Amino acid sequence: MPLGLLLIFVLVFFALGSVRQAILVYTGIPLAITGGVFALWLRDLPFSISAGIGFIALSGVAVLNGLVMISVFNLLREQGRDVTDAVNLGALTRLRPVLMTALVASLGFVPMALAHGAGAEVQRPLATVVIGGILSSTFLTLVVLPTLYEWVERRFKPGKNGSATIPSVGSELPAIDSPHS
Repeated sequence: MPLGLLLIFVLVFFALGSVRQAILVYTGIPLAITGGVFALWLRDLPFSISAGIGFIALSGVAVLNGLVMISVFNLLREQGRDVTDAVNLGALTRLRPVLMTALVASLGFVPMALAHGAGAEVQRPLATVVIGGILSSTFLTLVVLPTLYEWVERRFKPGKNGSATIPSVGSELPAIDSPHS
């Protein structure tokens, strides 16, 4: 698992071109794991191999949602918007995709979480971890991550050429002008 997370970190770094922003994306993992552990505790389920697999899947969703948010913030910054405007517009623009990802993943695991038949002892921990973790990581992605991004980008200004932390992400995408595009 640590090797897998390291490989994903490297891929996120190459996608964003910034260690700081890759770390920001990874901030979603602790809150997702916390939500998964809390959900296991709430349902009085033990940690098991299937719960561990749920944590791996959960980490992937948390990283994906964080990457979606940071990428749109960077795209808006490339279009000339200041940090606050990019964060506000980016968060509004990606609200629906992040919520839909969370909703689909959570609802898809509800039957497994409620299962009582053969194999339920394997399915319930996995589904419980994913549902609980996605709820908490979605909160982070929509509320905490934009705040952290703005704080980090204001604190660590780009280098002399102005593009040290703003990668050329999505240059082929159309301009984002409103939260409804």
